Amino acid sequence: MLRIHFSDGDLERTQVAERVDPLWEMVFSRLRLTESDSGLLLQPWLRDILRNGDRQVITSGVRMLSVLAPLGPYFPDFLTPPEGAQGLGSALAAIRSTPRHRLKEEFGRLQDVRPLPEWTRPLVAGDGESLVELTEALTRYHRAVVEPYTDLIEEAVETDRVHRNGLACTVEGLLRGMWPLMNWREPVLEVQYAYDRDLHLNGRGLRLVPSYFCRRTPVALADPGLPPTVVYPLHHDWTWQRQIASGRREQGALAALLGSTRSAVLAAVGAGATTTELAERLGASPSSVSRHTSVLREAGLLTTERQGLSVLHQRTVLGSALLGRN
Repeated sequence: MLRIHFSDGDLERTQVAERVDPLWEMVFSRLRLTESDSGLLLQPWLRDILRNGDRQVITSGVRMLSVLAPLGPYFPDFLTPPEGAQGLGSALAAIRSTPRHRLKEEFGRLQDVRPLPEWTRPLVAGDGESLVELTEALTRYHRAVVEPYTDLIEEAVETDRVHRNGLACTVEGLLRGMWPLMNWREPVLEVQYAYDRDLHLNGRGLRLVPSYFCRRTPVALADPGLPPTVVYPLHHDWTWQRQIASGRREQGALAALLGSTRSAVLAAVGAGATTTELAERLGASPSSVSRHTSVLREAGLLTTERQGLSVLHQRTVLGSALLGRN
């Protein structure tokens, strides 16, 4: 578990990123390409990549990122600079400008985890030409693997951001809304994490970055001295995947199957919602919403878990699939 300790001024400086971070998406996409189970929701992307992508570019990019950003307890932070918030060009410029002492330190830490191949030596030494070659290779990989799906990714990330900001009147409400990925226990944010560590914000605030290709648990920068950043997997709606082929949503068939009110409740759940939140979104009474969620839960389309005095409803895989196929 990652425990993020808030102090004076940190809540005011906490925000959800406004746009996709291309470097984080590249790192996570490589993991999705090489794992045995990339997840049902990413299967359309994976099939399209393997069918239409530049195999040579993808293969060389995967090999490179497998060395520089391996699955495990650590990969160098310089590969995912804060400048990614301004776009790919700014992020690559930051990588090219990485100081030599930082490269030596971060590659040294990586080498403690796994041996590095011979070709990384110029990078470790901070050779300028090697850094340029690295960013050129990253550009080619991005063009082959991420760029063709930019509209889809940006729409999904924007939907997640608007959803979370729209449901929360305060930053604490935003943090509570990150459950079950994160659990806000003032003044500590407990984050599902692959390793046990503590991070003290000390007035710097926290940047939360939704990621399309991140899966299972959030990821944070390793260096506690860098701007505090947590990247988390966004909620995938199967409808986004359907848009690859159809580009549109149709609610009529689902309404015919479930009834217009229950289909609206199922759609309104989004990334997760309490009964009160659903009532506000739908303009219905909480008691009416509760009756409909009970029926949807008994049908296996929703799950419900208690959170203090409230209950949180989330779509099941079946519920998301039904909504997405409609």
